[in-house]
Parts: sequence; C-alpha cells; structure tokens
Amino acid sequence: MAPDALTPGPLTPGPLTLGRWPSDRAATDPARAAIIDRGVVVSYGELEARATALAHALSEAGHGRGARIATVTGSTADQVVLLFACAKAGAMLVPLSWRLTAGELAAQLTIADPSLLLVEDDHRPLAEAALERLAGPGIPTTLLGAAGVEAMVPDARAHPGHARHGHGVPADDDGLLMLFTSGTTSAPKAVVLTQANCAWNNLALSRATPMTPDDVVLQVLPQHHVAGWNVQPLLALWVGASIVLERTFDAGRALALIERHRVTATMGVPTTYRALIQHPDFAARDLTSIRTAIVGGGMLDPRAAEQLAQRGVHAQQGYGLTEAAPNVTLCRDETDAGTVGRAYPHVDLALLIDGRVEHGPGTGELLVRGPAVFQGYFRDPEATAAAQHGPWLRTGDLVARDAAGRIRIVDRVKDIVRSGGESIAPIEVELALLEHPAVADAAVAGVPSERWGEALVAWLVLAEPVDEAALRAHLDGRIADFKHPKRYLLVDDIPRTTSGKPLRRALIAAYAEERADA
Repeated sequence: MAPDALTPGPLTPGPLTLGRWPSDRAATDPARAAIIDRGVVVSYGELEARATALAHALSEAGHGRGARIATVTGSTADQVVLLFACAKAGAMLVPLSWRLTAGELAAQLTIADPSLLLVEDDHRPLAEAALERLAGPGIPTTLLGAAGVEAMVPDARAHPGHARHGHGVPADDDGLLMLFTSGTTSAPKAVVLTQANCAWNNLALSRATPMTPDDVVLQVLPQHHVAGWNVQPLLALWVGASIVLERTFDAGRALALIERHRVTATMGVPTTYRALIQHPDFAARDLTSIRTAIVGGGMLDPRAAEQLAQRGVHAQQGYGLTEAAPNVTLCRDETDAGTVGRAYPHVDLALLIDGRVEHGPGTGELLVRGPAVFQGYFRDPEATAAAQHGPWLRTGDLVARDAAGRIRIVDRVKDIVRSGGESIAPIEVELALLEHPAVADAAVAGVPSERWGEALVAWLVLAEPVDEAALRAHLDGRIADFKHPKRYLLVDDIPRTTSGKPLRRALIAAYAEERADA
C-alpha cells in the first residue's frame, strides 16, 4: 500500500509547520514586500534567506528542536525573521514584553527557562536588570537582528545548566510560540502554541476574513501579544501580502500610514479605535482602502462603531483568548450587532451550566474546542487541568448564546459583581458610560461594602467636564438602577493589559490603599 502523501518522511517537516511559508512565497515572488518596518522593506526573498540561515546557525549552536528562545524587543522585522527561523529549526519563540518591570521579566524568564535570550539594544538595560535577579547559571544573551544573533549565535555548550538542543525535523506538535497571558484575574501563565495550533488558527481566519497578495496589513498590536502574530500578520505572510509593522501605537502615525500605504486590513483593541477617532486627523485622512477592521480584547462601544462607520470603516467585533491561538468568534454581518458573533470555522463552542456541557442557547461559561486550542501551560499541570473540562477549554467568560449561535459576552466570571443580592456585569456598565460624549474611557469594578457586599465603582477618563448627576441621568433607562455605580472616580488613564483589557485588580488594589491611608 502506498504511504500517505501527508505523512512526513524522515527528513520532511510536518505538513502544518510554518517554516514552509516563507519558502513557498520566496519561490514564487521573492521581490514582493513582506514587511515594511519603519520605512525599511524586507522582501519575501530576504525573509526566507535570513530565516533559513539563522535556523541553521541556531541548530549548530545547540538551540535547535525543543529549545526556547526568549526576546525582549519592540515589534520589529528582525523578530519576524526569528519566528520563522524557530519554525524551521523546531525551536520555540518566547517574546517577552518590554513593558514589564525587571522583577516581572525575571519571573517570566524563570518560567520559560530559555537556552538563549535576544535583546533589542533599546531594551538592554531592562534585560540586564532582570538577568541580575536570576538564580543559577546565566542565560546566553546577545542582540537581536543582523548585527547580533544573525552574525553570531552564542553556543549553548558554553553555558552550564542549559540543555543542548541539536538538529531535528520540526513536527506539527512542536511548540512554536510561548506567550504569557495578560493576568487580568490571576498571575500570568505561559501558554504554549504549537506549529499546528498556529496553522489551524490562520486557516480559520482565512475562511472568515479572506486575504490575498494584494492586501496590506497595518500591525499595531505588539509581538509579545498573540494578536501580534495570529490575527492578520501571519496570515498575510502565508498568502503573500504585505505588513506595515508599527513598533508602538501612535494614532496620528497610524492614520497617516493607512493613507500612505492604502492599508486594507488592521486589528486593534477598543482603545486603539477610540484613539483613532479622537485624533484631530481622523476626519481628514483617507481611510477608504480599509476592507477589514477587527476588534478584539473587549467590546467596542456602539458610539465608536458608528463614528468609524461614518468614515467607511466597518469594524468586525471578535472574541478570542491566547489559549485558543486566539480566534474563537467573529461578527459576520449586521445581524450579529451587539454580540461577538459566531464561531470561526474549525471551532466548536458549548456552555458550562451547573456543571453540565450544553450545546443549545442559554447562559453559562463559554467552552471552546478545536485544533487551534493549546495543549497546556508550560510546566504547570495544575493550571492546565483547571483550564480544562474534559476535552473543552474553559474560557472563564460568562456568555449568553442565542438560537442562531451568536455569542454575547456577559463578563469575566470572576469579574461579576454581586451587590445587594444582584449580579452585575461591569462590561455592561462600562459600555453604557462610554455612550456619553464626555466619557473618553471607563472601567468598572466591585469593591468591598458592608452594606451591599460589593459596591460598584466607576473610574472615568473624561474628554470634557461632566458632573455625577449628568452621568446618572445618562444611565437612567439604559441600565437598571441597581447597576448604577455608587462612586465615580476621575483618573488620567485606565491601566490596561497589552490586549486592552482593564486591569480591574489594579484599580481595586489602588482604591483599597487610598481608603486605608485616608
């Protein structure tokens, strides 16, 4: 009997490994622009040549299949080269946030236990401070990019305590990305996404929001976040499109880049889109090229969605989480308005209600299953078990599903406020507050209360002065009286994760500290 054509031979990478992607594109159109990074163009031919050379160098130096390679860098084309080098070598990229403190970075390095650390020059002081806090043998460290690791890779053998990872053929189930969760309700955990997870995620995305080589993607979310890879950027590189890569987000610059490069697709969190709307150039820039604008990391308020639509930008609300690589649901048309849409292809959804898995309409914790869902948290079997319900991933999000399969987020299960015997979803109150033209940003959470059990507090960033009476009047008729905040606090900004979610724990902790000092 003839062997299965999809079964990899002894020297053939798995059919779902991503190292194949730049090779295929370079073979057909090597001169096409793959990445535009601060005006510097990296072609598909250059991306393939650099990634292949680096993959061989990493393997020769002992950072091959099974190795973990950490980075501390802004979003750069150099890290895209590294990602595909890891895919070709069978190693795992661990992109760590440059926004962390030295202590936080040291903690994540301890968990990841990489054989190599690559640092962008701008962030060398942070990396050095984190390395000083580590116990045991040091981590081989050098600069990222052509003048750093691509010129010379530190040898793993020269550093006792680090296993040497040699040559090996990448397999579909090899880890490709290790990404730390945002930690909105608990300490960050290390999510491992395999090559197959990423391939299936992008296949699903391609069926929901098709992309062609003529597309131009504006990437504004950071590469230490899952959306910096798996919501448009990797799909663009798979199909041969171009990425305009932004190192950090600046609303004015983003608007200018959309106009200059005729950007057709982008993805952002609600605060990203609100920043674009509030910028003075929003009304003047040509945004007509945008065909796909995905929203994740929270619900975009209806007022902002309407303001975007008036400029011809029709935002598609989505929902996902790092553990699902991340795409779970997406709004397809106007019938999905007010929800986060329906499941992506290759994604199964269910509800956990009173310990039972339910497949029909109802309200319960959202469960997700599919080939893009992660295999577990790195070296953390207890956290992995807690995130699973049989074959399902527990999202921790309370949702309502209707008969058509549309999902409406109620809120994080752990964020639901129980006040005076009633359950209140903070996100519902936040969205109602954001409908007021004076409210630029809002976060709502419950704080301990002797009278109510928990009392609702709203933290507001105002675009113009407004008093509490006007805010209460605005909420009348929009939400029930028991959902009105008991206190309004004005702040300069709302602390958020890199995925745009409000850090309610930080707000509650700061509130408690202020009360204790009063």
